Amino acid sequence: MKTLLGSVAIGIGALLCQGVYAQDSAGHTALCKDGTYFDGATHKGACRGHQGVKEWLDKTTAKSDAKTDAKSADTTAAATDDKTTKKHHKKKDADTASTAATTAAPAAATTTATTAAKEEKSTKHTPPTPAKDIVAKPGGGPGLVWVNSESKVYHCQGDEWYGKTKQGSYMSAADAEKAGAHAAHGKACQ
Repeated sequence: MKTLLGSVAIGIGALLCQGVYAQDSAGHTALCKDGTYFDGATHKGACRGHQGVKEWLDKTTAKSDAKTDAKSADTTAAATDDKTTKKHHKKKDADTASTAATTAAPAAATTTATTAAKEEKSTKHTPPTPAKDIVAKPGGGPGLVWVNSESKVYHCQGDEWYGKTKQGSYMSAADAEKAGAHAAHGKACQ
């Protein structure tokens, strides 16, 4: 009797799970590998950024053409399509364009990686201009120091940065110290 009741309970549980699955997947185009659903009218771009398509739920056949996947990944790698994001109602995914590109064809991933490398090169920090290549501002002379107004550091006459920082002014060492500036490298002028 207990065995029979256990079997019935397992059977009912299995039926309920199938009913929930069928009810939850009704009207969706595809089930993504991460458990979200895709509701698009076409298969193009389905489950992009969601680890790909696990199962097609509509009655049409799925065409997995690498050229189409590479082209669509390349055109949408830079920006997330708002319409596609709204179609994923179970879980909002904030994957970056690089994640979408890595799940697409290798050609698209290589193109995206090359673009990212070019952007990285263009945003690299350029080193400052050496002091020897900068012309000193006019007005300095004996008894005057150059005070960098940003860093509050003063440079003595003969120092490599004397009169050469972007912002500053000439004044006496005593006035510079009264203004809160200190000597460069802790060396007071002589």
